[in-house]
Amino acid sequence: MSWVNSKALLAGGEVDFFIRGYTDKKFMFLGHEVYLTTTHISMIIVMAFLLVFALFANHAIKKADPKEAPGPFLNVVELIVEKLDGMVASSMGARNAVKFRNYVSALFLFILTCNLSGLLGLRPPTADFGVTFPLAVITWVMIQYNGFKYQKMGKIKGLFEPIFLFFPMNLISEFSTPVSMSLRLFGNILSGTVMMGLIYGLLPKVLTLVWPAALHVYLDVFSGCIQTYVFCMLTMCFVADAIGEDA
Repeated sequence: MSWVNSKALLAGGEVDFFIRGYTDKKFMFLGHEVYLTTTHISMIIVMAFLLVFALFANHAIKKADPKEAPGPFLNVVELIVEKLDGMVASSMGARNAVKFRNYVSALFLFILTCNLSGLLGLRPPTADFGVTFPLAVITWVMIQYNGFKYQKMGKIKGLFEPIFLFFPMNLISEFSTPVSMSLRLFGNILSGTVMMGLIYGLLPKVLTLVWPAALHVYLDVFSGCIQTYVFCMLTMCFVADAIGEDA
């Protein structure tokens, strides 16, 4: 949360974690009553931002003259692409990086933008388990797909190694991957949101004008960047391990 949220908190004199419906109106979806929440609104804003950024980047690349030095915006785009491609290549190898760099780069930018959205007064979408769990499930599906694609029956055989008695633990380990990945990201971002909500809601007004700024640097920026990197690194390592070195 940011100073925008602090004004709402101080005005009401209560702690607010922004976990509520955006409107009281409910909608019917597949026979169930649903309604817009602060997470939905934040997700729409994040996706709109990334879409606009991608459109401007695509336009800048198409209009770029290879004989002239790139402008500031194009330099930023090239730096982002270069660093993300390098991260994927160093973790998955040059051969696998070609197939997964687009997905991992999109995942990195999405999670990072979600984590940093709290600086703009939004509720970070990644502070909602309904956002982090589907992302982890996508990773789990990629792990299983590539495992069976490249290891074939060796994937099932590995569940019984080193001995047959290890099968229950190996099976639990396979299905616990999306749970652990999603809970790690969700818990860290939610804890930051809760802590900032407590600070803005319980401290005297004069202290909230200066002191929370340092906590924003850690809870929103530092922690948000670290958790983005961890989630993407786990995705790359698990998928690369499922593919194997001989692929």
